Amino acid sequence: MTTPAQGYDPRHFAAVAAAERSHFWFQARNRVLRTIILPLRDSLPADPRVLEIGCGTGNTLRVLRAVFPSATLLGMDLFAEGLRYARAETGTALIQARIEAFPFTTRFHLVGLFDVLEHIEDDRTALGAIRNQLTPGGVLVVTVPAGMHLWSAFDVEAHHCRRYSRAVLSERLEAAGFELRYISSFMTAIYPLVWLSRRLRRPSSGTAATSELQPATWMNAAAGLALEPERWLLRAGRTLPFGTSLVAVAVRR
Repeated sequence: MTTPAQGYDPRHFAAVAAAERSHFWFQARNRVLRTIILPLRDSLPADPRVLEIGCGTGNTLRVLRAVFPSATLLGMDLFAEGLRYARAETGTALIQARIEAFPFTTRFHLVGLFDVLEHIEDDRTALGAIRNQLTPGGVLVVTVPAGMHLWSAFDVEAHHCRRYSRAVLSERLEAAGFELRYISSFMTAIYPLVWLSRRLRRPSSGTAATSELQPATWMNAAAGLALEPERWLLRAGRTLPFGTSLVAVAVRR
């Protein structure tokens, strides 16, 4: 299911871990995830079983724990390198495993898949396997990068297999046996700058991944402020027309 390079370069974990606490993109995604997931609590048990697949350094595990303080929460990742950071940063139970060989004997009420699906070559089979790990009526929350027209050196270095359109992500989820409940773009405010940068990027001494993880201080602050209103629109159930990312909520049929 993964690319020959196993879908991700574990050497990136150090740079990601250093950026997550202050980088506007990670902060904005966490706000969006909290906004999207909070209303789901009413449809789940009081002490749900929650799994994050591809938890990496544990940054989004903190969001899940804040939303579900009494949940049985588990983080899963393919790479021991990422789990080392997660173990130091969270008190969450962690397991190293592959989607192709889930080790669980019980099913989950909610699964989070945050910017992971784009790393998996056979995303259809992966989504089917994830569906089987959910209880009937269980919920999958997924985020992915949006728009193949935004494809860049960053995607190559990040070992992405694709970026998604709203139609393609919807089709993948429904074909895997999910009922799509909600889908929206986000990271809308930064879309024009990202679109432009993809066309004007010039060679630099660093990699594309390094440059995007280390924005100038003023740019980081400005982007964070620009993205702040998105969560209020999403909280109201609105969908944003475009953006550099997509978020979807789907229920196992």
